[in-house]
Amino acid sequence: MRTISTDIIIQNIKEMCIEANYKLASDVEERVRGAKLSEESILGKQILGQLSENLDIAVSDNIPICQDTGMAIIFVKIGQEVHIEGVNLEDAINEGIRQGYEEGYLRKSVVSDPLIRLNTKDNTPGIIHYEIVPGDRLELTVAPKGFGSENMSRIYMLKPSDGVNGVKQAVLETVKLAGPNACPPIVVGVGIGGSFEKSALLSKKALTRNMNQPSPKEHIRKLEEELLVEINQLGIGPGGLGGKITALGVNIETYPTHIAGLPVAINICCHVNRHVNRIL
Repeated sequence: MRTISTDIIIQNIKEMCIEANYKLASDVEERVRGAKLSEESILGKQILGQLSENLDIAVSDNIPICQDTGMAIIFVKIGQEVHIEGVNLEDAINEGIRQGYEEGYLRKSVVSDPLIRLNTKDNTPGIIHYEIVPGDRLELTVAPKGFGSENMSRIYMLKPSDGVNGVKQAVLETVKLAGPNACPPIVVGVGIGGSFEKSALLSKKALTRNMNQPSPKEHIRKLEEELLVEINQLGIGPGGLGGKITALGVNIETYPTHIAGLPVAINICCHVNRHVNRIL
């Protein structure tokens, strides 16, 4: 049994909230900068150049990449041989979020009630997903999610007979409807299988996977490649102003499902696909 203090968890969550908002993960940054070389539209190249310049300014000046610093999404993998010592774990995670958004001068965008709309003024609570795994480690992933792109996400309850073509149609329809509203070039997370809520969680988790690590499943890897090509043939382009690069990548996660169902969730993210991972 290994003991981890919640003081350490608070400190790491705080640092990760700031890091995620100031600097993109290397795989996402690589795709943003490389897109300019592939883009054929003159205006598209100009926009991608500005996005790259914005990344440089954020790092050099220690300021957020985007004014929407997101709602904090936290994935927690807890080794079953870990003992958490201190305050309640969920309170600790939210305290880390609070400190990160305060000390990092990050915009506070969370309201306490979805209808009354009073701002909590510290960006808490976060959305926390827990998973119990073997071992004596605690793995944290912080993924702040802006809502310009979040609002463009969709879920489909397809029939099994819809098959691969139905999945493709759902993804392409979602991207078309998003158009310029998701601040393209986008990253597309897709969850296939499970149930209504599981597919949505899979699509969110897919956005945190390194884009240079395609699915280990051959048929899913092929689908990721095909969808990226087809999305980039839609002509939406950088900033929604036309061009070849509408998406930087497509990540798909799957899960077993019921014989009568084919749930498909599409979680759209703008080019500021923020995620930081640490193992304690």
